[in-house]
Amino acid sequence: MLELTDEQVLSVIGQLPSTKKRAALPALACDAGAHREERMAYAEAQLRQRARERGIDWDRLDEAGREGLVDRLLHEA
Repeated sequence: MLELTDEQVLSVIGQLPSTKKRAALPALACDAGAHREERMAYAEAQLRQRARERGIDWDRLDEAGREGLVDRLLHEA
């Protein structure tokens, strides 16, 4: 497998003709969207764990309760 740095990838894309650049955009966006679900699942698992460590049931929290917990966690650090 060929591994490139971000700068190398941008350089290669920059060398493409305009039509090919436009074709690359949807493919890149689709790939980013696919990984979004994985990141969201990981983040939710981490939040559930932090809530559990504090004796809080994440599933019983309403939206405001979840936002409050996230706010407290962010300000703890």
